[in-house]
Amino acid sequence: MKKLILLLLITFTSNAFAQNWQLNFDDAKTLAGKENKNIILVFSGSDWCAPCIKLDKAIWQSEEFKSEAATKWILVRADFPKKKQNALPEEQQKQNDGLAEKYNRDGNFPLVVVLDANGKVLGKTGYKNVLPAEYITLLHTFENK
Repeated sequence: MKKLILLLLITFTSNAFAQNWQLNFDDAKTLAGKENKNIILVFSGSDWCAPCIKLDKAIWQSEEFKSEAATKWILVRADFPKKKQNALPEEQQKQNDGLAEKYNRDGNFPLVVVLDANGKVLGKTGYKNVLPAEYITLLHTFENK
């Protein structure tokens, strides 16, 4: 019985801090408006960009970021994989290309864009070799301008 309770507690706790990355930008904007949150838009090359992979492991997967993001932001990932086996559905790729045209014209990877619920850019950054707390603080500085 104790093992069952412990298992349920672990499952609930890990789900409480699970990230909900949106793939549809319009849905993300609607959700951001309803929840009065800003948007974190991440341009990533998940299967070829070493700094993107480091950012994912060091920041996005950290419990500290997951906890903060759950209450503060709507997360959107615009991925640009290069390997054929990781190719995105055509509709998703088209949407990501449109986001890049609007928010990442220079083609920087990774690029992290902080937006308000209307899609207005509040700030941009990339990979930083810092602790999650420092990265979270950096993201919040864009919101406080």
